[in-house]
Amino acid sequence: MNQAASTPLRIALISGGNSNEASVSRTSATAVLSALAVHYTQVQNFELDNALIQNLTAFKPDVVFPVLHGPPGEDGTIQGLLETMQFAYVGSGVQASALAMDKIAAKGLFREAELPLADHVSAHISNGTKQAVDRAMAVLGVNVVVKPARQGSALGISLVNDVQGLQKAVSKAFSYDDQLLIEQRINGREMTVGILQDQGQAKAFPVIEITTPENSWYDFEHRYTAGLSEHIMPANISSEISASLQKIAIKAHVCLGCRDLSRADFLLTDDDKCILLEVNTLPGMTPTSLYPDGARGFGLTFDELVKLLVEQAAARP
Repeated sequence: MNQAASTPLRIALISGGNSNEASVSRTSATAVLSALAVHYTQVQNFELDNALIQNLTAFKPDVVFPVLHGPPGEDGTIQGLLETMQFAYVGSGVQASALAMDKIAAKGLFREAELPLADHVSAHISNGTKQAVDRAMAVLGVNVVVKPARQGSALGISLVNDVQGLQKAVSKAFSYDDQLLIEQRINGREMTVGILQDQGQAKAFPVIEITTPENSWYDFEHRYTAGLSEHIMPANISSEISASLQKIAIKAHVCLGCRDLSRADFLLTDDDKCILLEVNTLPGMTPTSLYPDGARGFGLTFDELVKLLVEQAAARP
């Protein structure tokens, strides 16, 4: 590790909290804190708790780096707090964060932008499990993916192919969120593209293919357990398909109004159709995370990446 340079920037990280992804957030924050220490001497990590406002006020950061996954850190809530406190921060603003976190709202914008999507229906808990199941079957059949509308890291997601499985999946997803997205289940290879906004221009990282052991998929366990998934970069696809995925990822980033960074997830079908699944505005920064891998493929070490993100935030009016 290089000797930390003397710099006046004071940087506050925010991590943890009580979300379902709090442990992942803390792991990400440990990695970011270590990387920032290469370049800065005044970096402190704060827990997302009742003392946060008091701690930030006392520390007086020049830049806040929210290293948070899922609500309330990725859905615009923390971003609104930081706007109110007038702190510069890394990542998308309130509106883009809220839109990207809400899979149903994001899909509406993606459709308007004519991006390739899986067929889907939405459901609300107030209408009950039966109506959600009946509507999904009428429109999509039973071969579907059931997702809480506002969760990350594949939490609460189920892949089903029969009525009983659909009923259980809907009940499970409603335990995470009162709104659901139920999508046509598409068989395909899992791809992801990181986006870095540099001097106002969104640039795409190399396409990464994610592989998991046979009869498994990229669920929470496979995302955060070393050795349970493999990241293939660059993905073994043609340059034309790679360019198409990167173009869609940039367009999704822009149409949501994202800032600084994002990561778009895709399925690539056997006949080479690209299906956009979702956009993450604060992608994981753990040792097994995809976004730092993409940055390395782009030519940035992890400490260079986080330094760039911090300095861009600090330079904003």
